[in-house]
Amino acid sequence: MDKWNLFQRFLITENAQISIVDFLINAGVILILSLILEFTYTRCAKSLSGRKAFAANFFLLAFTTMLIITIVKSSLALSLGLVGALSIVRFRSAIKEPEELAYLFFTISIGLGLGANQRVITVIGALVLLGIIWVKYLSSTKTRQQNLYLTVSGSGSEKPTLGNVDKLVQESFKASKLVRYDETSDIIETAFWVEIKKSDDLQNFKNKLDELNPEIRVSFVDNNSF
Repeated sequence: MDKWNLFQRFLITENAQISIVDFLINAGVILILSLILEFTYTRCAKSLSGRKAFAANFFLLAFTTMLIITIVKSSLALSLGLVGALSIVRFRSAIKEPEELAYLFFTISIGLGLGANQRVITVIGALVLLGIIWVKYLSSTKTRQQNLYLTVSGSGSEKPTLGNVDKLVQESFKASKLVRYDETSDIIETAFWVEIKKSDDLQNFKNKLDELNPEIRVSFVDNNSF
């Protein structure tokens, strides 16, 4: 019984000192690595939409992870409490592509490493992985690709159908994704994320639209503008 009381007292009083200087240094390192990772994801990711908005969460996720690990590692009781809390709370996030999940795990690993105060190995590991990502991106033999926001609209009795527009988009571009579709009795308007290899793809698509109906309006906007 005395041993059990001693163990309980240990759980309550055991508390490691947290260094403010180390915490601030780790926070600065996380800020730098998160900005580099955000730039890397924005430039190298294959996602067709929302790359900047998604990458903006990297610093918040990494810093939050570091903060939790820094506080929890100072006390065994807090560690046990965290296990219980995570068994109750369910974290759900709409991950559209495996690539997004990989970058989230990369971000969490940075926060875990610095939260455990393993600064050197975390920085080396992050830089090595970032270097591999950039080498694969720059050494790609494919033509540089560009993501654009395409809108097609038409009106009148000869307005195009969604099926016709979607068919032309799939024939003209390497990858596409329908993001908006509006139709009334007089007007139809569609919006796509599209991935192009060369500017000639745009002209070829416009020529096909003209054959379908010369009155159709089309516009292309750079995806990085959003």
